[in-house]
Amino acid sequence: MSQTKSNLEKVLKAGKFAVTAEAGPPRGAKPEVIREKAKILKGSVDACNVTDNQTSVVRMCSMAACRILQEEGIDSVMQMVCRDRNRIAAQSDILGAASLGISNLLCLSGDHQVFGDHPQSKNVFDLDSIQLVKIATDMRDKSRFAGGKDVDGPPAIFVGAAANPFADPFKIQVPRLAKKVAAGAQFIQTQCIFNLDKFKEFMKGVRDRGLHEKTYILGGITPLKSAGMAKYMATKVAGMDVPEDIIKRMEGVDKAKQKEEGIKIAVETIQKLKRIPGVAGVHIMAIEWEEAVPEIVKQAKLQHVQKGK
Repeated sequence: MSQTKSNLEKVLKAGKFAVTAEAGPPRGAKPEVIREKAKILKGSVDACNVTDNQTSVVRMCSMAACRILQEEGIDSVMQMVCRDRNRIAAQSDILGAASLGISNLLCLSGDHQVFGDHPQSKNVFDLDSIQLVKIATDMRDKSRFAGGKDVDGPPAIFVGAAANPFADPFKIQVPRLAKKVAAGAQFIQTQCIFNLDKFKEFMKGVRDRGLHEKTYILGGITPLKSAGMAKYMATKVAGMDVPEDIIKRMEGVDKAKQKEEGIKIAVETIQKLKRIPGVAGVHIMAIEWEEAVPEIVKQAKLQHVQKGK
């Protein structure tokens, strides 16, 4: 296996509770948008994800934005979806990212294009996320392309995948995670957690299979900005589970203080996640609200060791 330069990998292997965040790239070619987000996040996270045309909306490519984060001293996680690439393009982008010093890769299937701003576009889905994990790890560990030829200089990457403990049917979510781990996923970032009881049930299944000993699981956290956001996520976002008591709690405070309440809920959730065996860290997805991340990290007293590059 090629030696990676991943700060995230070092933190997790050292047994420290890792903190990752997310930066959505801009709808244009302005690098300063990413640089400003980097200034906000630097010192509060061990690594930062860059989404890959999330919700099928065109944005600056993840690879370029990750490179900008690296220049600003933040270990980046390049997200890659299967919607837009066949296996040739995916492998090419993996090599390109590694050559630029991007050491973390998160493999995703991707949202269907009908949800985005180009619903008439054609998807690819040559691979699914599990197959992409396997191809990436084979390129690294076996110096072998999916077509069977040798890789001349394997990519040094820390490979991850996503999990949604709240998707239906619930009973297949742990077995699906097991497939990703068997394919080589070294870390897992989950969907945002509001229903802790269901997540605890998911983690029990993870521990029963010993998966927490084979991969690092980072629980997803999304701070709520308003009661309206909580309702929208509960009713309009597929695979999301926002309990009624969370919605009522947000509705029970003045609108001017709802962001503050959302941060409190996030901090309380993190403190509870830290007590669940098998949880190795958190992934904070503050959607276009990066300013909330340092405050959450501070209030949750999270240990972070981002050293920069």
